[in-house]
Amino acid sequence: MSLLLIFALVLLAAVLLSALAHRTVLSTAVVFLVAGFLAGDGVLGLVHVTASTPVVASLAELALFAVLFTDGMRVGWADLRSAWRLPGRALGLGLPLTLLVTAVLAHYVTGLGWAESLLIGAILAPTDPVFASALVGNDKVPGRLRHLLNVESGVNDGLALPFVIVLLAVVARADDFHLLEIGSELLLGIAIGIVVPWVAIRLERTRWFAVSEQYAPLNAVAIGLLVLALGKATHANLFLAAFAAGITVATIGHKEREAFEHFGELIAEILKLGALLVFGALLSPAFFGGIAWTGWLFAVLALVLARPVALWLSFLRSGLGAREQFAAMWFGPKGFASVVYGLLVLASGVAAAGEIFTLVALTIVLSIVLHSSSDIVVARSFVPELMPAWQQKLETRGRKLLNRRDRPAPSG
Repeated sequence: MSLLLIFALVLLAAVLLSALAHRTVLSTAVVFLVAGFLAGDGVLGLVHVTASTPVVASLAELALFAVLFTDGMRVGWADLRSAWRLPGRALGLGLPLTLLVTAVLAHYVTGLGWAESLLIGAILAPTDPVFASALVGNDKVPGRLRHLLNVESGVNDGLALPFVIVLLAVVARADDFHLLEIGSELLLGIAIGIVVPWVAIRLERTRWFAVSEQYAPLNAVAIGLLVLALGKATHANLFLAAFAAGITVATIGHKEREAFEHFGELIAEILKLGALLVFGALLSPAFFGGIAWTGWLFAVLALVLARPVALWLSFLRSGLGAREQFAAMWFGPKGFASVVYGLLVLASGVAAAGEIFTLVALTIVLSIVLHSSSDIVVARSFVPELMPAWQQKLETRGRKLLNRRDRPAPSG
């Protein structure tokens, strides 16, 4: 059975169940991941894909390009300047600390070399709010928490990308590493991502051109495709080009951003779900059964220790409430960017690609299942009337204990 047919059937099922998914712990991401797992060679054998199958690298590349383009479009400079204090802590301190703690865990728990461990840390550092949608999409959750998670997840994919590229090059060509060549590819990608949208938007605003309302959403699509084509033709880094292009459009083209926003998110979502299906098809019972206990220990520690420790240190004396801080520390789901970075490492064929992909894949799977099924529970903690009875009682007892502790001692 073709991959396209499987994807179409699962997409239809996901659409039909989408309202249920928003109200329960059911997650669309989990649906596609499980569907890919069941359809793969390890279970039903309906889809046959391997790391060398062309569709794996092509779909991963297109999906990540679309995601970074739309991510960049969510965070123009005006958005970055407003309410930047908490996201700045999460990105400036939390991201590198998460990378380093994850790398230390990978090195000492699994015995990988430092270059490979740092690469794993860079792959697993980005987060994705899609896998915690009940939290970031709930208006009753404090606005600063939702803003923190949205801005952080929108920016950290692009910030982690240079580390992934450089570290993958180090692992792939340890004896023949050309930093200047890699740097030129990154800079050229950024330049293309800035110049192409700037020229396109300036042309649109001249008196010789006018975009109809019907074609307005396609303006950003055309910009994205031109950036992609030029990036491929010049061997520039496509992903930094996409991220820079999105930020440029959001900064100077507010009308273009607004016209493209909903349409672009749908395109990115379709590509993301397709990549998740392929990712699931690469997994199998034998894949999980062959993972050593050290791999499982690393995956658990990467989720419950790396980001919580990093953000706890980042938010010291930040004024963020304990409940909000806990939610931010826990909801660092290893999202779509990590999926694609893992696929790119697997397709690269480096010596340690299999071991790196195994650890990354296991961590991502656990993260998707745990985070996307617990966001509803944590979101309800911010909305008292939606809490289960047991949670309301626990909250009441906790408040009483705090009141007793804070009550002044009797005089005399």
